[in-house]
Order: sequence, then structure tokens, then C-alpha cells
Amino acid sequence: MIAKTFDAIIVGAGQAGSPLAGRLTAAGMSVALIERKLVGGTCVNTGCMPTKTMVASAYAAHLARRAADYGVTLSGPVGVDYNRIKARKDKVTTDARGNLETWIAGMKGCTLYRGHARFESATTVRVGDDLLTADKIFLNTGGRASVPDLPGIHDIDYLTNSSMMDLDVLPRHLIVVGGSYISLEFAQMFRRFGSDVTVIEKSPRLSGREDEDVSAAILSILENEDIAVHLSADDISFAKQGNDIAVTFSAGKPPAVGSHVLLALGRNPNTDDLGLDKAGVEVDKRGFVTVDDQLRTSVPGIWAMGDCNGKGAFTHTSYNDYEIVAANLLDNDPRRISDRIEAYALYIDPPLGRCGMTEAAVKKSGRRALVGQRPMTRVGRAVEKGETQGFMKILVDADTRQILGCSVLGPGGDEAVHCVLDLMYAKAPVDTLARAVHIHPNVSELLPTIAQELKPLA
Repeated sequence: MIAKTFDAIIVGAGQAGSPLAGRLTAAGMSVALIERKLVGGTCVNTGCMPTKTMVASAYAAHLARRAADYGVTLSGPVGVDYNRIKARKDKVTTDARGNLETWIAGMKGCTLYRGHARFESATTVRVGDDLLTADKIFLNTGGRASVPDLPGIHDIDYLTNSSMMDLDVLPRHLIVVGGSYISLEFAQMFRRFGSDVTVIEKSPRLSGREDEDVSAAILSILENEDIAVHLSADDISFAKQGNDIAVTFSAGKPPAVGSHVLLALGRNPNTDDLGLDKAGVEVDKRGFVTVDDQLRTSVPGIWAMGDCNGKGAFTHTSYNDYEIVAANLLDNDPRRISDRIEAYALYIDPPLGRCGMTEAAVKKSGRRALVGQRPMTRVGRAVEKGETQGFMKILVDADTRQILGCSVLGPGGDEAVHCVLDLMYAKAPVDTLARAVHIHPNVSELLPTIAQELKPLA
């Protein structure tokens, strides 16, 4: 078979692959873009867009139930039409994917291949009956839900973040196994839709990568909505119990029994069936493609972007991977992963916005540091909105005055945190924030006040 020759092959039409195809074709290159499932990747199809659409519906239901707190009367009890919620979610996803497909179809020089790509050499990829070759190959294959081989797991029907998007009935009782970002968003969301919800986590606290005060506040938020949370689970197993599922989580304690089980136990990279060995591409012990600071793999001419490289499991880090690759290849701009400041959000309500180092990381570094903190109960905008759960915290290097990190858990926390993140990229001292005049009334207006009230970190 004669291989079809391109200037570049991109495996995966996710949040790095598709925009890279746009940049490369705009530069006059011929590109083969390969997608095994749906263009848009996790974000568009099973991640950010559909879940945040459902989070918005859950927030509307929650706010409606609190109408009396705001002096608003409703003519009857608040109901939830889950079919309409799902239809709204499906439309947002379908529209976004359709727009992306239209954009890709209009790229002059881009050929979209549907199928599973596998390497046959460092420059050759097979997709079904097509053999493609290029001197430049970019991997953007994403990841999938991890399903550990827990006792009884194969005897039950379980859900993951992906199959949860196809669920067309509202669970009577949803048991969520896992206590991190994906699990907590689903837990609160379905509780607000009307399901009973139980969260089971093997660690001694939720969101273990966060500081203990953040984890405790998140736990309080969930328990205030009657979500049952079991921590330090050391004996997780599954069994059918009639039409339900029993989840054992600790010896000597009664199992949690529910109608549905959601597994949210981490993610695995989609790298195990690409034929990477035939190309000589190295992976680490977890299967992530090994890359350098500019996303080059162990093989010259092959790059890896997005979730498959283990450098960030977020849409924004995936898109930044594309920006780094494009800048180095096309703009003579030596951008690097190490330039990136860690930042992300947890989309429970109220949301958590996070950037930079945690308090634990700062203490581990051994540097002298300052900290400023304020509860949302002392933030006027939060009080006015009737949403006073959570707090804000800023960490600063005591010697350089550089901002090290920030947590904003409260209304608009996912937006307010960017006030600090942008200053960190500008390498501005905390004094710049302290002198800033923010709009009143606003949650972020208290960040300058906190910056004026720093104390030594104990």
C-alpha cells in the first residue's frame, strides 16, 4: 500500500489537536487530523461543556428552593424535569461539536480521518485501510476514566464521567466512589436534582491536593446539602442487592446501598493502543507520554499534547500545550511548560478557584512566607447574595513579596482568582495588589484588603 504523505499528522481532535490543525494549515501545511470518536475531545463531549451546563441547571434548582430566603414566593414546590435538563445539556454539546466540525471542514489543507490511529513507524500511522506518513506527528489522544480492579466491580453496572452523560433517568440514590473534583461536582449536582447522594473516599479528607482548611470547607458545603460523606474508606467492594448495589467501604460498617454507582477514581491516558513501541516513543510507568519542556517526545518529530502527556488534565493546559508547540514551530517563540502557573477550579457551588502553591507546598519549600485570609461571611457581596460559605487566602514570599498562591472558595471564586493569577504572571509584588482599587461591591474587592493584612505563615 502506498502511504499518503502529509506535512503533519495530528492524532486526536481535542482542545490541542484541532487548533493546531488550524495554525498549521494557515501556515500552508497539509495536515491529516485523525479522530477515533468525536471531535472536541473530553471537554466538548463528556467534560467541561456538558457538566457545567448541568451544574447551571442544578444551581437554578437550588436557588429556586431558596426563593423564600430572598423574599420571593413560588406558587408550588420546585420540580426538576431531568429529561429537559439532559436535552439542554445535549444541545449545548451538539452545537459546540457541530461548530467545530464545520470549522475543521473549512480548513484548506486539512483532511479529517475517522478511526483508530496506530503507529507503524516513527513517521507512519495507519487508520483503518489508510496509511499516512509525515515528518511531524502530534499526539492529542486524551484520557479516560480509571476503573481499578476492586472486588465485585465487574459484577455490577457502574457509571463513569462519560457514561453519566448518557444517563436518561434520575438516580434514586447515587453512590459516588471518589472524593476529588469530578466526583464532588456530580455529587452536589445530582443532590440538587433530587437524588440521595453518598460519597465514599479512601483518603482521610476530600480533595486531598488542597489544603486542609479548603478540604474541611468543601466537606461542610456538601454536608450542608445532606450529602452523606464517608472518608478513610479502606475496604471498598461492590455487590448486587436486588435491583440495587451495595458498596462496602469500611470493615464493621453497614454498606451504602444505592440505585446507581459512579466511579470517579482518576484518569488513564489513551496511549496503550497506539503502537507507540513501533515508533519508539517512551512512556512513564502510568502510560503518560514522556515529553520535555517544549512537549517533544523521545522521538524527534513527534510531540504529545493534552491529557496524554501527564502535564495537566485540564482544557486550559491542553490548549496551552498547543500554544507552546505552535509558538516554537511557527513563531520562533521558545515557550515552555515550565512557564505555566498551575491553576484550576472545582465547580461545586460555591466554586473553588486555585492558582499557584498550596499552603502545604509553601511550608514544604522551607521559605519564609506570609498569609492573608478572610471568610466569605465578611465579604459584603457574598452577604448580599446570601452565599457566605467559603473563604479567600493569599500566600506570599516574605522576602521577595512575590505572590506564591491563592485560593478563593466562594461565589465567583473561579473568576476572582484570576486577579491574582494575572499578577503572578506579571511577576508583580503583592504590594501591587494591595494598592489596586477594585469595584464595589464585588467578591474580588477584598483581595487588596487581604493583601494589606498579611501575617507570618506559622
